Amino acid sequence: MQELLERFFQASAWTMQTPVPYSPFHLSLTALGVCAAAWMARRLAAGRRKHVLFVCGLVLAASELYKQGFLYYIVNGRSYDWWYFPFQLCSVPMYLCLAVPLLSRPEYARARRTACTFIQDYGLLGGFMALAEPSGLLHSYWTLTLHGLCWHFMLIFLGLYCAQSGESDREPAAFLRTLPLFAACCAAAALINIAAHPYGNADMFYISPYYPNEQIVFHRIALEIGITAGNLIYLTGVALGGFICHLGCRYCLHSAKTLPDSRR
Repeated sequence: MQELLERFFQASAWTMQTPVPYSPFHLSLTALGVCAAAWMARRLAAGRRKHVLFVCGLVLAASELYKQGFLYYIVNGRSYDWWYFPFQLCSVPMYLCLAVPLLSRPEYARARRTACTFIQDYGLLGGFMALAEPSGLLHSYWTLTLHGLCWHFMLIFLGLYCAQSGESDREPAAFLRTLPLFAACCAAAALINIAAHPYGNADMFYISPYYPNEQIVFHRIALEIGITAGNLIYLTGVALGGFICHLGCRYCLHSAKTLPDSRR
């Protein structure tokens, strides 16, 4: 079985020269992917099609299983690298999309809207920020590079879809209801980082207590004031970024609705 799986992943181990951030490859594919995500979100939101979120969750889960297998068999030689454990901020929308059918009953309506608001706010934040600083997405294999880029295009699609379809809440106070979920995810990430430390360099949510945050700007902050304080500032910055995305969706959709028909 191990040999069969390895042959399967080896068949798609197409090498490439690792793309350079902000190269024509990166910029052109990003522009195309973001435009396609925005167009598809608008089309599907207007049609009010059912099961969009769940289907997207299945697509993300299947692609993540492929990525984990590829890393295990091809990149790391049958050794698991905890750095790639699938519980970053950009991974959470996958789990929420898969959980949406469980929240379909009327008594769970508020929990569903909170989950969709989380996808809207933090999905857009994670998608755009990762594409803006893409060093972690660009690899020496075509499949890994395309996986990283397409994953974040999907996050942008999901965020815009939730906003335009009415699945999420756009009132400013609605963002506050996402904070307990965000805090729970942060706590889970911290536990994974601690539990996996003897086995590898897990850094879920980039808040490992063992070494400074590796995100640009926040790495320097952690070096100056310490890891714990740096992590708290980083998480505060993430929450603020989610709130900015929340307000951005509210403003853009409100502006679109108030445009005269001739300008739409």
